Amino acid sequence: MEEKKNILTYEGLRKYEDELHELKVVKRQEVAQKIKEAREQGDLSENAEYDAAKDEQRDIEARIDELEKILKNAEVVVEDEVDLDKINIGCCVKIRDLEYNEDLEYKIVGSTEANSLKGKISNESPVGKALIGAKCGEIVEVETQAGVIRYEVLEIQRSN
Repeated sequence: MEEKKNILTYEGLRKYEDELHELKVVKRQEVAQKIKEAREQGDLSENAEYDAAKDEQRDIEARIDELEKILKNAEVVVEDEVDLDKINIGCCVKIRDLEYNEDLEYKIVGSTEANSLKGKISNESPVGKALIGAKCGEIVEVETQAGVIRYEVLEIQRSN
């Protein structure tokens, strides 16, 4: 089975590469130093600092592994080349919730970059999936547990 491609914006790619570099270069050495200092304290069987440092080391290595897998299968969306006639990954959209007459703005990103608190929704989320391919002026319907929500596409722009 082929591994799923991780669709990233250039900003997302840079963020993951920076985090990976930080973990490999800085955090690994900090934890190694903590482990060394804890070992020097003697008996490891009742050494809370040693256990905490080993746990931190395990977490860092797990995150490094996770980031390397994301980056290995990364497919970067060139946002300058995004077609603004219809909604696609890498663009910002302004939509109006027709039930509440409320305007919302989202950036459509791949699932690994999604962060609803920062207005970044995944192309695989119900709203993201419904919006992909829609054009300005169109009404899209999103099937949710609470029923169908209708949105009007107001604007499609590059995310800069």
